[in-house]
Amino acid sequence: MNRKKMLASAVQAAQQAGNLLAEFDRDDVETAIGKDIKHKADKAAEAVIIKQLRSYDIPILSEEKGESESFSAEGLFWIVDPLDGTMNYSRSNPFSCVSIALWDGKQPVLGVIYDFNRDELFSGIVGEGAWVNGSEMSVSNTKEKAQAILATGFPSYREFSDESLREFIEQVQMYKKIRMFGAAALSLAYVACGRVDVYIESDIMLWDVAAGLALVCAAGGTYQLENSSRGSWLCMVNAGAALELC
Repeated sequence: MNRKKMLASAVQAAQQAGNLLAEFDRDDVETAIGKDIKHKADKAAEAVIIKQLRSYDIPILSEEKGESESFSAEGLFWIVDPLDGTMNYSRSNPFSCVSIALWDGKQPVLGVIYDFNRDELFSGIVGEGAWVNGSEMSVSNTKEKAQAILATGFPSYREFSDESLREFIEQVQMYKKIRMFGAAALSLAYVACGRVDVYIESDIMLWDVAAGLALVCAAGGTYQLENSSRGSWLCMVNAGAALELC
């Protein structure tokens, strides 16, 4: 497996999809039921990505259609979120991105996150390094919660009961600042380059965080990923400076 070649393919796919998304009609929403939203741009960007990645003949797990029916958690597989931060995108809030990861079983191998709003490309190979627009990046060295910036959010699948929200407050109140960007992948890219120190989110889907986790690992950070409900996950990411996450 040539990881650098596969990273280059993922970069090309992400940039092609990002260019499409930048020009797409942002009012073209398919459905907006409950707390979820589906945009026609999701599927259009996904088609561009899958066309590029199919040449490797390995399974693709994608948020939309993709080839998830052939998905297996064993061996190499791509994980794609063609448009993370769809609600932001639909309202022209500049916090959305394309996310592509390669995993080997339960371990991240490489990740690409393309912020087409700012033309920022985050990429990394675990064990080799991580970069933003070609310049090396690394996680922060913040060591105390009282000085740390936490990125978090409320995904579509999250439970909003009083008890759940009280637990959330208890979990985050010790941090210096809390940021909710509305795009899990971009939040993790910001951890990887040191703009924020910690990321915690419950009831998140694997395609939301797969590329970001690869970037964090490549940039010197650590993570915990625990099974939650409805096929979702609890994701906790540390910049690597011995912070206690919870």
